[in-house]
Amino acid sequence: MAGTSSLITLPFPKPLLGFCAYGSGAGKTTLLTRLMPVLVERGIRLSVIKHAHHQFDVDKPGKDSYRLREAGAVQTLVASNLRWALMTERNRIADRANSEIKLEELLPEIDTDMVDLVLIEGFKEARIAKIEIYRPSLDYPLLAEHDESIIAIATDVPLIHSLPTLDLNNPETIADFIAQWINISKS
Repeated sequence: MAGTSSLITLPFPKPLLGFCAYGSGAGKTTLLTRLMPVLVERGIRLSVIKHAHHQFDVDKPGKDSYRLREAGAVQTLVASNLRWALMTERNRIADRANSEIKLEELLPEIDTDMVDLVLIEGFKEARIAKIEIYRPSLDYPLLAEHDESIIAIATDVPLIHSLPTLDLNNPETIADFIAQWINISKS
């Protein structure tokens, strides 16, 4: 399978698979929300790390966790019997306040005993295997022309390329490709 070379250098005990696009609006999140149930149905336990390019908040003003975080906590862990979430305020850590978040900083937060595959949305500069989301109608350049860590292209139009091309609108076919890739990356 193309794209499985030793060029992928980011070490992690479970397979990491990125989904990238040149710009926003290509449908990375849409694809993942359609693909993930197919992978889960096949028995693949998933974690996801998503890069956000803008300020975002997972908490609501007025809630206790929000008030504690706003009071100055660097980290706030909120837990119940159903789920837990850890929020870290990088702007309160002097050496990280103004630096771009790196995937390597986030990976240690993933409990590898709970997952078989980590899907990464964004982080297009990361040295991990990636599937590029490519929609020619958006008039963005094809990243695969310059990024050797891209192992396939998911597109909404027929495309001739040396890499495998996947039907962006067919999550079953993309899941087949990923299942095959996981088996190859384990060996």
